[in-house]
Amino acid sequence: MSDIIPDQLLHLVFGGELTSPDHVTFKDLEKLDVVGIYPNYKEALGAWRGKAQASVDNAAVRYFVVHIHRLMQPE
Repeated sequence: MSDIIPDQLLHLVFGGELTSPDHVTFKDLEKLDVVGIYPNYKEALGAWRGKAQASVDNAAVRYFVVHIHRLMQPE
């Protein structure tokens, strides 16, 4: 057994309704949909796709993937 822990490249998936499809300003911050935090981009992308496809009929709803690991270790 190995004691090596793989890098955790954490990603946050969240979204919500925007005030306008042209701007990234949320209509109501209390209604943000925090989908979850994922250990790698592949899993985050899968979650993002599911939410994005489920909201495709509403142009004002948008989901994002945030690379948390880049904020935690900017170098």
